[in-house]
Amino acid sequence: MKFRFKPKYLKVLQTDFLVVSAVLLSVFLWSCDPENVIVDKPVNDSVPVTDNLPKGLLYVYDDAALAEITINATVDEWNKLLQWFDMNPDNEEYIVTDFEFKKGKYLHKADSTGLRLRGNTSRRRPEGNKGEVHNPQNPDWKHASFSVKFNKYVKGRKIADQEKINLKWHKDDAMYVREMYCYDLFERAGVWTAPQASYSKLNVRVGNVSAYYGVYLMVEPVDNEFLQNRLAYFGDDQGFLWKANWGADFASADKNKMGLENVTLENTFTPVYDLKTREADIQLAKTQLADFITKFNSKKDADFEQWLTSVMDVELFLKTYAVNVLCGMWDDYWNNKNNFYFYFNSVGRFFFIPYDYDNTLGTSLIMKDAGRQNVLSWGQYSHPLVRKIIDIEKYKNFYLQFLRTLVHPDNDYFYVSKSKARILHWHQLIDEYISNDTGEDMEIIDRPASWGNCGFYRLLDDSNNFFVLKAASIP
Repeated sequence: MKFRFKPKYLKVLQTDFLVVSAVLLSVFLWSCDPENVIVDKPVNDSVPVTDNLPKGLLYVYDDAALAEITINATVDEWNKLLQWFDMNPDNEEYIVTDFEFKKGKYLHKADSTGLRLRGNTSRRRPEGNKGEVHNPQNPDWKHASFSVKFNKYVKGRKIADQEKINLKWHKDDAMYVREMYCYDLFERAGVWTAPQASYSKLNVRVGNVSAYYGVYLMVEPVDNEFLQNRLAYFGDDQGFLWKANWGADFASADKNKMGLENVTLENTFTPVYDLKTREADIQLAKTQLADFITKFNSKKDADFEQWLTSVMDVELFLKTYAVNVLCGMWDDYWNNKNNFYFYFNSVGRFFFIPYDYDNTLGTSLIMKDAGRQNVLSWGQYSHPLVRKIIDIEKYKNFYLQFLRTLVHPDNDYFYVSKSKARILHWHQLIDEYISNDTGEDMEIIDRPASWGNCGFYRLLDDSNNFFVLKAASIP
């Protein structure tokens, strides 16, 4: 697949032109032929090098190459991970591990790296059953999702210029492609607020016992570094970043729904609106969010539209939602008031950040059929953030026209043949590495999640093809 250069994500956009040119040229040369890049200290399998290596979002999340990650944990640390899960599955405690990231012939290594479990319905014990510790003779490995934090124990530590990375197993997606496809489509559509994603092979070593966990999806965390990587677009990284949990409908300005998540080994408190930056200024953040929600719901007609354009990039938001609806993301803000972040920069401008797209492309629930659902009434009328905007005729027309652009056969977005080609490219990249030591998710199968209500959808077959039927739902 041709590497698509993404200059909008480079922090160096704000530096002088000559520096930018040099960086862009080096990234381009690496992406074209990473095996031929010469650095100060090229490595082989026995001589690791941790400096002077390719780095940055363009390198880590380049989907033209398959990364390999190895996590090394002592038995004592791994057992902590298991025991903490038994105490509270939602815990966010980190164990100490050593970490390796290899791409092409380059190897990044770091000791004293933080590792914890993550996820919602995908969160599970990575070995054995409750009460059991690591079994070196007959380990019962299980897929689980992880968060890796490189600077947890070493201040300022980064790997390939990244502070953290999320590793997701392909729960309920036998096609190994749904979330990858969605984030890629966001990027193609110019929705720069979406996280980056790519594939990796994951190895876990506990003591002297190694396990191959299979193909995982690497997803860029949404945090302060996420803001910094898009500084030229957000304007700054000094505002308030919120994670929206279930119930975030933007209909109520109740400050009791806003707060700071507090997860211990004994208890879990998760507010509907969870502040992720500038936590010491929580009261100021609550006031700002409550004011935004109040004004969004109370303002009308020309006054509403004038205010809206002063606090939002409305067209960017509608592009985001066009991709969201086209991908069949039913577990979203509009339908299920769930799964997104949002950011207010220091001058109060609002940005919607899409997140968590594994249950898409035909995996459907709650709504009758995500493939055929009317794109103008995708979700609940009582969730105003989308509905009140597309009630304005010119914004409704913009939203519909962008949907038509996305499905048009001349464009490399959602059209069936273009979508199939990308999926086949990704499958060619990963299919020989699917078999793994957990014994789970051992083959690529063209079907939605078994618990969904539309098990007939397919992505590569012509019969009941999701791309064809979803495109047909556009007015």
